[in-house]
Amino acid sequence: MSLQANRSRLAGLSKDLNRSWQETQDQWRDQKRNDFDEAYMRPLFESIENAVIAMEDLDKILKKIRQDCES
Repeated sequence: MSLQANRSRLAGLSKDLNRSWQETQDQWRDQKRNDFDEAYMRPLFESIENAVIAMEDLDKILKKIRQDCES
């Protein structure tokens, strides 16, 4: 599986998780939910976003390397 395919899969799974988390928040409305969101979910989504950006950057670099090697 290519880096781009893995990036797309990670982004898609993150969207699915975010949607499920939003549904959970509709039912779970107390301070513990807020604490859980702040301690676990927000950092997780930020990490995933950073990973997706890094994968995009890495994909660009790899494409450039391939082009340079073929020239």
